[in-house]
Amino acid sequence: MNHDLNNGKSVAISTFNETEVEDGVIVLTFKNEANEVQSAVKDIDSDYIQFHFSVKGSSQFLFNEGRYKINILEENSLLLYNPQRDLPIHLEINPHSWMVSILISIKKFHGFFSHEADYITFLSEDNRDKKYYKDGVISPSMAIVLNQLINYNLNQSIKALYFKGKAYELLSLYFNRSEDADVEQCPFLVDETNVIKIRKAKDIIVARMAEPPSLQELADEIGLSLKKLKEGFKQIYGDSVFSFLFDYKMEVARKLLESGENNVNEVGLKVGYSTSSHFISAFKKKYGTTPKKYIMSLN
Repeated sequence: MNHDLNNGKSVAISTFNETEVEDGVIVLTFKNEANEVQSAVKDIDSDYIQFHFSVKGSSQFLFNEGRYKINILEENSLLLYNPQRDLPIHLEINPHSWMVSILISIKKFHGFFSHEADYITFLSEDNRDKKYYKDGVISPSMAIVLNQLINYNLNQSIKALYFKGKAYELLSLYFNRSEDADVEQCPFLVDETNVIKIRKAKDIIVARMAEPPSLQELADEIGLSLKKLKEGFKQIYGDSVFSFLFDYKMEVARKLLESGENNVNEVGLKVGYSTSSHFISAFKKKYGTTPKKYIMSLN
């Protein structure tokens, strides 16, 4: 492994785990479990839209041979598209950080949204030749798919098929929006202080998921009306507070079961279920299988 000097620090050069799921669609995953920054590079031409997801930890996307950087923080995403010039991928992935990237050709992408060009801003006629950089928040539903991609441990013969399904599921969730709210136009999101309060609400319910506050208590704690909490949360995270929390709890439960350090009962208690039967029922509702069968499928 050779090293590259960047701002006086040693950066290990590594390669992505790359899966081409079909012509024009590539999935890249990278787990940096080391104690040093690792650099992952890939040449990609301007026909591709790039989606980068920071599943864990943080990374930097370097432009112009490292002269300019965009940070991609944990639970955040970065969409890049520039039809006028190539944007070679150069990611510096911090220690103990995980990244997933989806690369999709504009031709393939247009095929998905041929009737929705006005909804996807950069597909409209007016924007066809404009570059597009957009950061966003990873929802719990997206986090589940991202973790499934990065922790893939099924038979290698079905990997391309599995990754194809998951890549398209991820894109569907990325572009999901509530029918009654146009997030791009919503004046609520212009108010940065409200966005900060909504993110604080998310942090509160995540930290206290076993015994979460009521919606009114949560609204009081962050200093917003109940109506603004509900509206803002759905606009930022694409889901109601408790639906978000349910997805989050199930994702935590899945990871705890995978680690093998707790039994089903203990996992249920950790995510806020006083009886194992309630936890098993909730887990089955989310994943279509019981916790016990899920553990057996891993082995």
